Amino acid sequence: MQYWLFKSEPGCFSLDDLECSPGATTPWDGVRNYQSRNLMRSMRKGDRGFFYHSGKKPHIAGLVEVVREAYPDHTAQDASCGHFDPRATPEDPIWYMVDVRLVRRFARPLYLEDLRREAELAGMELLRRGSRLSVQPVEQGAFEHILSMAGER
Repeated sequence: MQYWLFKSEPGCFSLDDLECSPGATTPWDGVRNYQSRNLMRSMRKGDRGFFYHSGKKPHIAGLVEVVREAYPDHTAQDASCGHFDPRATPEDPIWYMVDVRLVRRFARPLYLEDLRREAELAGMELLRRGSRLSVQPVEQGAFEHILSMAGER
C-alpha cells in the first residue's frame, strides 16, 4: 500500500463536498501538474491518503481511499470546463485522475502549524518550502504518525 496527500481549496472542493458526493466518492480531476499526474498514475486501488484543505488555515481534514486507479481526465477535453487543455485529445488525453472515497473525517483538523512542530514529519513534501504539489506521496512512518495525531491509532 502507498500513502498520499490530496490538496484542495475548500472553496473549490471541500471535505464536506466529498461527504455529500454519491457514495462519498469523487474523481480527483483537474490536476494540471505533470509530477502530480505521474504520481496519480502510480496509485493503486486501496491506497490511502489524507484530504488536505489549503487556504487561510491549511489542515488535514480526513482520510480517503483510492477506489479507482488512474484514467483519462475528461475535464481536460471539455472547453466549458475550467480545467480545459486544448492539447488533450481522446487519443492522447495527457491528464489523468483517480477516484477517491471518504473513509472518515477526523474529529479535529490537523493544522499545518501543528504538523510543522512534529520532528517525525520533518521530511514530508507538504512541509518543504515552496512545495505546491496538489497530490503528493507520504511515507508510511509519517502517515502513521499523522493518524496518531488524529487519534486514529
